[in-house]
Amino acid sequence: MESVPQDPEHEEKKRLTYVLSRVGDMLQRLAAIPRYFNEDTSEPQTADEVAQQTVERLRDEQIDALRRSQSEPYFGRLDLIEENESSALTLYIGKRGVEDSHTGDRLVIDWRAPIASIFYSFSGQGLARYEAPDGIIEADVLLKRNLAVRDGQLIRLVDSYVKGQENLNVTDEFLLYRLSEHKESRLRDIVSTIQAEQDRIIRADRNLAIVIQGVAGSGKTTVALHRLAYLLYQHSERMRTHRMVIFAPNAMFVEYISEVLPELGVGGIRQTTFAKWALQVLDQKVALADPMNRYERWFSVHKDKMVEREFHVTRFKGSMQFLKQLEHTLTVIEKNIVPNGDFEPWDGAVLLESDIRRWFFEEYRHYPIAPRRDRVLARVKRYMDMAYRDVKADDKTGSRKKQGAARFRSYSKKWSALTVYDIYQEVLASTLELQGFAGAKDAGRRKAGQRTGRGPATRPQVNLEDLAPLLYIHLRLHGMGGDESFDHVVIDEAQDFSPFQIAVLQHYCPSGSFTILGDLSQSIHGYQGIGNWSEFLDRFTQERREFFRLDVSYRSTMEIIEFANHVIRRFKQFTLAKPVFRSGQPVKVKQVPVGTRLQESVTAVKDLMQQGANTVAVVCRVEGECQEVYDALITAGLTAHQITSRQQSYLGGISVLPVYLTKGLEFDAVLLLDVDAANYDDSPESAKLLYVGCTRALHQLQIHYTEAPSPLITEEREGTVSAG
Repeated sequence: MESVPQDPEHEEKKRLTYVLSRVGDMLQRLAAIPRYFNEDTSEPQTADEVAQQTVERLRDEQIDALRRSQSEPYFGRLDLIEENESSALTLYIGKRGVEDSHTGDRLVIDWRAPIASIFYSFSGQGLARYEAPDGIIEADVLLKRNLAVRDGQLIRLVDSYVKGQENLNVTDEFLLYRLSEHKESRLRDIVSTIQAEQDRIIRADRNLAIVIQGVAGSGKTTVALHRLAYLLYQHSERMRTHRMVIFAPNAMFVEYISEVLPELGVGGIRQTTFAKWALQVLDQKVALADPMNRYERWFSVHKDKMVEREFHVTRFKGSMQFLKQLEHTLTVIEKNIVPNGDFEPWDGAVLLESDIRRWFFEEYRHYPIAPRRDRVLARVKRYMDMAYRDVKADDKTGSRKKQGAARFRSYSKKWSALTVYDIYQEVLASTLELQGFAGAKDAGRRKAGQRTGRGPATRPQVNLEDLAPLLYIHLRLHGMGGDESFDHVVIDEAQDFSPFQIAVLQHYCPSGSFTILGDLSQSIHGYQGIGNWSEFLDRFTQERREFFRLDVSYRSTMEIIEFANHVIRRFKQFTLAKPVFRSGQPVKVKQVPVGTRLQESVTAVKDLMQQGANTVAVVCRVEGECQEVYDALITAGLTAHQITSRQQSYLGGISVLPVYLTKGLEFDAVLLLDVDAANYDDSPESAKLLYVGCTRALHQLQIHYTEAPSPLITEEREGTVSAG
């Protein structure tokens, strides 16, 4: 066979027409099959009806997959010759596999299939290899072709490798084409442009806890989502969608990433925040304090020693040291829970303390503390009831029965009440005092014990860092429900998680299958989280963990990445991003008069929209400054959306938001306001914050300041930044 067709575009259009016709025929046949259940609300009654409904559900899933394939059946082509074979294979690779139900031909190979890994891993040198069920198979690659199909039309074709041709210089052409596209209001899959280093993470062993340090724009979130889709494809018999969970940083980000998995043919995976999940496990017995002002308080940490001490306490609550203290306290509670003395419901009836202890510490030792307590007390009650049967005939007045009931109530009260929140409150107060936090005993009770609303029945208010300790106490007391464990856990923006949170989640995911991702250069919430990934890696044994780095940023242009690197370069602990070779407009740094600050913002936004930006972020320093900017945009006749810490959705278009809420999002263009020395001083905290704001921009970045510019963007640093 010829490795390169004489007219590749004609050949690919012919192939596309054929595949779409076969897909159309299959859809027609499936749609023509009569439905057994005509109403969605119909409930099956018999075994045959249950089976029929299952068949119809599978058919509906097949119809949905074929309809999605009609728009974009595939994105890549591989021609190769496997070892010990004489003829070449031509494979078309798509988001979902498609088999011709009439002929049995494989029209499209699923991107997660073992042989499809060559499309991502082959570097153009030597033989390609992939891991098949029977072992490693080598193949001679003849052609690797990228194809862009939209709405059933071939719109782009790029050959990234052709055997026998050297120095094509188009290896990244298709990637750059995709990166140059404008942003929508939802995160999209990257299945057609997965890079080799990303593919290694996606296909990593399911039993590993993998930790990913990825710079801004390296695709780490999308890689984690693709890893879920891959794991479900490869291990469908061991992993279930309803036992997988994605912990996102906030509710808005949950919605922002919500379309990636369905586009990859995966549904039913839980996407939530740690706080929301934890409150559900705790049965809403506590309430989360409003976090709106938390970040603004952190910004003043270097000015306010009281605030600084408060955030030291916050970090301590997330430490393994505090977990060990809780372990010790709960062990003491468990050891001392059985009251001293025999139980004697009335004279002559004695249940020995030694028997009660044997029940608790031996016979029921596999139960959590609270159910064990309840079982032992129930058994004590049964003993009393059985003993009463022997004396009932003589108890004409019922006095002995009343005496037994009263003594049982008194005996039950000697057992600890075992209330999760009360235990936490007492342990926290005493532990903080031991740690030397002045006045911490009262402050601990007050901070962890504020109430929502009025009256004794209202729920205690807690902060985010209180939830992991509360969950741990809940686990030790009550155990885990049968449907509460996870097969796999994804943690996004993990640099803001604490070691205590990871430790608790390990209990809920006994397989140890984790994907933990983040960027230490974006740890803007300095009052929580970690300073080094070893704090998480050390939670797993060496053979059950793996660490990956993603240092290439695919999101932003070279100019934007170089500017963002300039902001953090002097702080050696941060990782500088490596840009792909995608050039764009220079970063524009502009001084604006205080009196025309808002008008300058409006003008800049209008210019960016006129230049083709679909999504524009106007970024303020804190949430309180966003309102006047938003009002100015609305007054100017622009349609804009104000994003707050309580936001549930990202709507695209023009967004006004504080810089700390931009993390995880991306926009065609970003306008950063008030980048003055007062707002962004010469500190690592300000550098991380400004770095986050800059790296949200895909194509254009503009910086406005009014008086003295932030020292982070002046020409005193390495490199130069021109103001315009």
